[in-house]
Amino acid sequence: MKSSGKNIELASFDSIFSTEETRQGGNQRIQQLPLSELVPFKDHPFRVVDDDRMKETVESIREYGVLVPIIVRPMDDGSYEIVSGHRRKRACELAEVEEIPAIVRDLDDDEATIIMVDSNLQRENILPSERAKAYQMKLEAIRRRAGRPKKEEQENGGQFGHDFEAKKAREIIAEEAGDSPRNVQRFIRLNELSEPLRDKVDNGELGFTPAVELSFLKPQEQEWVERALDETQQTPSLSQAQRIKQESKEGTLTEDTVHKIISEEKKPLYNSVTLSHDTLKKYFPKSYTAKQMENVIIRLLDSWLKKRQQAQER
Repeated sequence: MKSSGKNIELASFDSIFSTEETRQGGNQRIQQLPLSELVPFKDHPFRVVDDDRMKETVESIREYGVLVPIIVRPMDDGSYEIVSGHRRKRACELAEVEEIPAIVRDLDDDEATIIMVDSNLQRENILPSERAKAYQMKLEAIRRRAGRPKKEEQENGGQFGHDFEAKKAREIIAEEAGDSPRNVQRFIRLNELSEPLRDKVDNGELGFTPAVELSFLKPQEQEWVERALDETQQTPSLSQAQRIKQESKEGTLTEDTVHKIISEEKKPLYNSVTLSHDTLKKYFPKSYTAKQMENVIIRLLDSWLKKRQQAQER
């Protein structure tokens, strides 16, 4: 262990930070570490973006310092791998702060992966591709731990407390993420998509459910879909994605077929609503034109929507 970190004593630390990520096993100690000694988690699935929320974090650190220590684990080369706290570390860089408080814990790869995923899934605005990769990493870690001898689990203090014989890994992930096992599996399927298609899911150009269906296509077939989406500027509906998947399954899918299906005119999501003159005349003066009546209806609907949203937020 490197001696450059300065030990800090914090009273009742466990009572303050009693989250899962700080409770789980292993020896831990709190140190003030130089940023230069920190390295990102290997294959970290969550992006660190210099957005407005990052600016707020930077200002908070400048004024109050880092209130919640990051979690790291010591590496063989003397560096420290960040398990939880990549955004805080980046904010310190932007705030020109050279050191950061850190909980140093001795964790194996699977323990570190599970804590890393759990701590980041609590964030808002997680991209579909980030959640997909995180679920996949946690799934693999849980399955590896499930295969270890019970004696080893006991020696480690039963750190994760899962009855692996009674629950499937997907059910564990779903329960701890507040998701459903089916949805966990669907997110994991997104990892089978090409990177360009995953990007389209992230930016809203490709719907989540159609994307899951398209994840079953072969790599070349996914390239056809990419080109068709770019050329037509269309996004496939669920039924179109299912037809493309079926053609692929039957071995009859061609690039022309993909282009033709995606180019089809889609049925509107909602049927049109027609209000008769007899219905409207009860509410509007005779002098009102159709456009004036439409404007009033839109304003009333906007007002109704705002009240509904406010009621839901209470």
